[in-house]
Amino acid sequence: MAAIYQAAYRRASSLICRLHSTYVRKMRYLNELKEDDSLCRQAQTSGTFYLFHNLSPFLQKVGEKYFVPQLSAAEIKRILEKFNETEQWIEKSVLIGCSDEHVPRFALDLGALEKSVVESELKGSFTYLQKALFVVDGKDSSLLASAQSLLQWHNSHQYCSKTGQPTQRNISGSKRVCHASGITYYPQISPVIITLVSDGSRCLLARQPSFPQGMYSALAGFCDMGENVEEAVHREVAEEVGLEVESLWYSSSQHWPFPSSCLMIACHAIVRAQQAEIRMNKLELEEAHWFGLEEIVEGLKREPRSSKQDDGSFLPWFPPKQAIAHQLICEWVKQQTSQLA
Repeated sequence: MAAIYQAAYRRASSLICRLHSTYVRKMRYLNELKEDDSLCRQAQTSGTFYLFHNLSPFLQKVGEKYFVPQLSAAEIKRILEKFNETEQWIEKSVLIGCSDEHVPRFALDLGALEKSVVESELKGSFTYLQKALFVVDGKDSSLLASAQSLLQWHNSHQYCSKTGQPTQRNISGSKRVCHASGITYYPQISPVIITLVSDGSRCLLARQPSFPQGMYSALAGFCDMGENVEEAVHREVAEEVGLEVESLWYSSSQHWPFPSSCLMIACHAIVRAQQAEIRMNKLELEEAHWFGLEEIVEGLKREPRSSKQDDGSFLPWFPPKQAIAHQLICEWVKQQTSQLA
């Protein structure tokens, strides 16, 4: 019996090593593409491309499902030829990843071309990212968010902040350089804490004026310069709802492209039930309420379009599953349910 267990262990260990090696090779290949202009230029001829138009991704619809097509370099050239553009346009693309088989993936914005003609030619539509993220599957959603953030970064960093001179990007789009000052600029991401506050039996959700009607979410805010995550959570909860956090713990993180490439750092926080009176900051929030377990479970089931009532008011509904706020809420429900069992 021991021999059987040992053999099974060796097979499992071998599989883990192979998977690890595949990942390591993939990451090192991507790093080479980022650093070697000649290699990246060559990869553009064999890679696949995700298209954007003024930062809106290109989607195709089959039945009721949306998907993100990957176009070959030959298909991109055909589109460019239709507009009498040269294939040098391909060098405007940015590297966003590669498959396990080392097929590079690029994002290319065709904003200078006539949108309706491209849509007609490729039988699809350019869709606002805010909508696209919630209608495609998870992997494509993450890739679109990363691609749009990188394209947007290049749009807003074409000049050096010190000299005012134009910056030059490398082929992969992983950096921009000002040759006048010697400064190298790299894409940056802004840390944002998002916190689900609980008093032990209820959780606190709020809404900003910009939210869709009826939607409530966890508290969120940018980290201030010099703050760590814990300090940011304590400050944001105090600022927005006037409560003092007693304890907190980290949940997970997520890249989020709005308003401009954020790293959402998700946490749970506990406040004392005896000191749970909400004192809302009206400059930050429109509403903030405590919700019980039953209300949360019902809200998770509710679709946005079904939340409107006959009197014009809206029943609470929560962010969709692609948002990390949804994950925080589901974790809280699971914790509360386990305590009742």
